[in-house]
Amino acid sequence: MTPEQYVQQKAAASGSSFYYAFLFLPKPRRAAITAFYAFCREVDDVVDEVTDPGVAQTKLAWWKVEVAQAYAGKPTHPVLQALMPLAGDYGITQPHLQAIIDGCQMDLEQTRYLDFPGLQRYCHLVAGVVGEVSARIFGQTQPVTTEYAHKLGLAFQLTNIIRDVGEDALMGRIYLPVNELQQFDVKAHEILKRTYSDRFVTLMKFQADRAHRLYDEAMALLPAEDRRAQKPGLMMASIYRTLLREIERDNFQVLHQRNSLTPIRKLWLAWKVQALGRA
Repeated sequence: MTPEQYVQQKAAASGSSFYYAFLFLPKPRRAAITAFYAFCREVDDVVDEVTDPGVAQTKLAWWKVEVAQAYAGKPTHPVLQALMPLAGDYGITQPHLQAIIDGCQMDLEQTRYLDFPGLQRYCHLVAGVVGEVSARIFGQTQPVTTEYAHKLGLAFQLTNIIRDVGEDALMGRIYLPVNELQQFDVKAHEILKRTYSDRFVTLMKFQADRAHRLYDEAMALLPAEDRRAQKPGLMMASIYRTLLREIERDNFQVLHQRNSLTPIRKLWLAWKVQALGRA
């Protein structure tokens, strides 16, 4: 299997909303985003699939060394073998990849966030930086597009957090800020035991409203000159925001299930943005 086949398989197997947005890109950009996304999946899988924290730390440390070696011209992993020939063309730097690893490392070291600014730092590393690199690959021409990408990445990550509350609780993780749990009188043990209440639903509405505001703020930041190039990000926004609305319609039944959209629906939402320029 070639490095290019490896990253294609890795990206497609994830079933992620991101994959559907890649399908409409020109071949060189599609190759770059597929390799970059496969890298993100590799390091994220270390946290999600390795049960021993010590082993996971060792694997992330290996990835840090591998990234440094890759930028020194000696990549050994197929993901970086696929990515490195394209990194220079799209301004993908070593600090970008190291930041994503740092964000995944936070998952091993921290299971609670005291307030939203603390959570926001984590979201920037695991999603904002991903958005920044993606915007470059898609064809960014305006500096302000980076701000749009950071804000959109934050909205995506908050949507993920809302969707995955129950799944994260099974692993002992609560990403909802502690001071906001206190504000709505929701106890950590209620979430860990996956117990619903009106207080929990009110807390989740608060989280969803913030995510919607961030989607709106991101769209307002996207300059007209880059709107066409950034269609893949707009496709992802359409898919993610539709998912968020589905969760809202279901009254935030996220403690015992993981809401998702069907592949055909994701493809339809992506196609609508490609064809009409809007969701």
